[in-house]
Parts: sequence; C-alpha cells; structure tokens
Amino acid sequence: MSNELLRTPLYDLHCAEGGKIVDFAGWEMPVEYSGIKNEHLTVRSRAGIFDLSHMGEFLITGSGSQKFIDNLVTNDLYRIEDGQCLYTCMCRESGAIIDDLIVYRFSEDRYWLVVNAANRDKDFAWVREHKPEDVTLEDVSLQTALIAIQGPKAQELLQPFTDLNLQNLRYYHLAEANFKDLKAVISRTGYTGEDGFEIYVAWDEAGKVWQALRSEADCLPIGLGARDTLRLEAGYSLYGHEITEETTPINTSLGWVVRFTERDFIGKEVLKAQKEAGIETAIVGLVMEGRTIPRSGYTVSADGEVIGKVTSGTFSPSLNKGVCLALVKAKYKAPGTHLQINVRSRQEGAVVERPPFIKGSIVK
Repeated sequence: MSNELLRTPLYDLHCAEGGKIVDFAGWEMPVEYSGIKNEHLTVRSRAGIFDLSHMGEFLITGSGSQKFIDNLVTNDLYRIEDGQCLYTCMCRESGAIIDDLIVYRFSEDRYWLVVNAANRDKDFAWVREHKPEDVTLEDVSLQTALIAIQGPKAQELLQPFTDLNLQNLRYYHLAEANFKDLKAVISRTGYTGEDGFEIYVAWDEAGKVWQALRSEADCLPIGLGARDTLRLEAGYSLYGHEITEETTPINTSLGWVVRFTERDFIGKEVLKAQKEAGIETAIVGLVMEGRTIPRSGYTVSADGEVIGKVTSGTFSPSLNKGVCLALVKAKYKAPGTHLQINVRSRQEGAVVERPPFIKGSIVK
C-alpha cells in the first residue's frame, strides 16, 4: 500500500464546508467544522451527519458463507436472521483481537463484514487466508460510501428521503432500500449512543446523499472529533485504544460478544480458558471528581498501587466534566469504586461508573 493518503468521495465538500482535514488511518478526513462541542451537542439534541466512507466493507457470498464467517468471529452468527446485523470480534488463535466489526446478513449466502478503516488491509488478508473454496470474497470498500445520520431526530429527518418505513426498522437491522432515486442499504446502527442510521450507497453517489441531507434536512456535518467524544460518552470501545492485538475480548469487557456454543471459532479454546480462570482485567468507565480532563496513557491507581491505565479520555460536553475508559484490574470494576488518575505528578479522584455516561437517548 502506498504512503499517499486516501480521500473519500466527499473530500471536496468537506473542504468547501471549512472542515479541518487531518490524517486519520491513512485517509484525509475532517476532524471538525464548527467546533467539536457544538457538533457534539447538535447530535445529542437534534441530529448530524458523518462521512464514514473510510470504513471497510467486505462482500462474502456463496453456499459456505455462514459457516465460514461463524468460524472467523466470536459471536454466534446463527443467532441472527436475514436483515440483521451482529457486532462481534475477530481473533487470532491466541485470542488476540484482530478487529471488532459488524456482520451484515442479507441472506444465508450473502454478507458484509464492516471493518475499521485502519485495519482494512490486515483484516482482508486474514479473511482471505481462511477462505474456503465455496465462498467468494471481495473488498468493496472503495466502491461503497457510507454516511451516517445520528441523533434523536434522525428518523424524522431521514424518512422523507426513503420509501422504507424507518419506524419498522429495528435496532441492528438493515434493509435494501432507496435514498431518493438511489439504491441504498440502510441500517439502524451507529457509534454515538443516539438513535440513528447508516446509509450505504455507491461511491460516486455519496455527494447526492450528503448534499440532500445538508440542504433539504438542514443536517450539520460532524467531524471525527465529535464522533470520538460521542462514542466515549456512550462507552463504546475504539480499536487501538480499548482493544488491540495485545488484548482479548474476555479481558477487555467484551465477553458478551463471545458465544461458547458447540460451534468452533478461531481463538475459542484460549478465550474459554480465560473465562473459566476468571477475568484479570476489565474496561471500566470513570467520571472525574474534579475538573481535570483524563487522557489516554495516564495511569490509574488505588491505595497507592498502579492498577491500570486510561485508554481513552475526554471532556464530556454533555456532562461538563472529564470522563474516560480505562483498563484496570478486574477487582476494581464495581460501580462506585473510588480510584485516582495520575496527572503530571498529581493524583486526581475519579469514580467508576458503568457506561453509558449519558442516559435517555440510547437505543436498546
């Protein structure tokens, strides 16, 4: 892969909107437009749109697709039906997390794997390495654009653009539908803690979707900065922070996406042994007692002993205080536990709180 940065089909529109462009996972992406706090609160109060076209999509088809994917991922693909999505992890034999991803099931022999942009090449190589002959695999990432609309008014704002009855589209479900006159896949998924939808269209059609939502629905564009603060308030893990190839789902509080049924999957025996032995570490939410903003890498202590570190931290625009996720020894994970975060030789108090930090809008 060359060192040249990639651009989504919306790059010129981001620049025209005054988006501040940064290098993110090898892509030139907007980190903010009108300011992270304003964009964040817009999503919490109304709705905003995100360019997520940098994400990876792998198309898997063929008679052996279901069995093949079920062997790759930790969650049980047989639990979902046509038109459903499944959040899961993909692990090595050691249990190490290669990526967290969403499986889209269109039919018994047609699926998408939606993967993190930074891991696309690595993920595709891993999936291809394990592909059987009765399965066809195609990386359609650079043919597929993705625009998300997120916020409590997302359904109301999106509905005029599609014949699909969005009220009937349940959380973590998908439908092949239309966006105006364009073919689209619409799913009720997101990464903000709010209700919302993700709209997949052909790469060259992305501008039509973006401009329609901007002009006709008056949706504010949202950058990666607010996307990060939103997902942190919701308590969602981010690859490279809460989860890496140095961790497993069991020791990072993602045990709920590991199903130990009769089926086999890569890494099963190691993960099963970890669970039976008892978890040693966990990802916890922490709310600062003072005004300090916790940052990734700060150590976390209890009674003078270092027990872990902050994996992601920020100032919460919704709560007006610092919040973070941290990987700590499991015995300190109980809500209400008082811990200390070490900030430049100072110890600042924090209390364990079960995410999401914000309540009320989360789709259950």
